[in-house]
Amino acid sequence: MRCRNRGFSLLELLAVVTIMGILSAVVLPRLSGQAVQAKSKVCSQYVSDINSAIEKYYIDQGTYPTSLDDLQDNRYYPDVVPTCPVTNTPYTIDGTKNCVPYHNH
Repeated sequence: MRCRNRGFSLLELLAVVTIMGILSAVVLPRLSGQAVQAKSKVCSQYVSDINSAIEKYYIDQGTYPTSLDDLQDNRYYPDVVPTCPVTNTPYTIDGTKNCVPYHNH
């Protein structure tokens, strides 16, 4: 009696690798675009949160803040004011509109 080795043949391994390559070629391009889109949505939410904190500051103080550093009080913006996740630049207050302007990415 001969003992037959159990394992995969080269043809079976080649078929599996080919299928995995096809699947990754379809899935990866879809996932890579989602990261930029998610960062853009986070940026929009940050701007909305900061503008809300500016309005709270105005209601309490009677004047608009001159910089975002004025919001570093727990009543207005509890955490450190974030930077734009897409461009990594800090947000600034538009002095004419007294808010952080929305920007498209």
